[in-house]
Amino acid sequence: MQMKKLRKLSELVREDIDKLPEGVMHLEDVLALFHERGFGFLLFLFALPMALPIPVPPGINVILASPLLFLSIQMMIGREQIWLPKFARRKEMQTKKFKTSLESALPWLKKIEVLLHARLSFMSTEFSIRFLGLFCLLMALCICIPIPLTNTVPSFAIALVSLGILSKDGISMLLGIFIGAFWVSLLTWALLVFGAEGTDIVKEWIKSCC
Repeated sequence: MQMKKLRKLSELVREDIDKLPEGVMHLEDVLALFHERGFGFLLFLFALPMALPIPVPPGINVILASPLLFLSIQMMIGREQIWLPKFARRKEMQTKKFKTSLESALPWLKKIEVLLHARLSFMSTEFSIRFLGLFCLLMALCICIPIPLTNTVPSFAIALVSLGILSKDGISMLLGIFIGAFWVSLLTWALLVFGAEGTDIVKEWIKSCC
């Protein structure tokens, strides 16, 4: 039996973007739009802003990480459909602004997709997806640590994993896991060796890489 070809995310966006309701739309419309790979898309959507090397005020990181925690737990327990409370699903947004954002992102998305290919299929099994959910949960908890700039690397790791989920690219998933594991190891080593000053050393290193 021939396997159904996985649509690229850019194709998915381009084909379904005009199906959104005019005027005002809801978050549940977004979930319906990306029903094929909802977890990966929403993880990427929430991780991307924090993956940028920009300081986040204390407390804001927890607010931004909350959706990542919520989605990661559902992945970890093996849910196939995203569950959101009714008030969240009915969250309103302007359809025109959302369409404009998607359309402006399409050229960049197409460039990224050149590097993404369906490979290492064992990374897309049910067990692997649950493991990725656990990994994303750990990274989301790291984001909650109230240390300026330390949300950048774990958010970037989640973004890479989510892109891998969207394209079934095991290389992207493994790269995200490697970066996340390296980050946790580096932060742990810095705290054990230098104590509280270790976080300052890590922050300075991140700034020098930006």
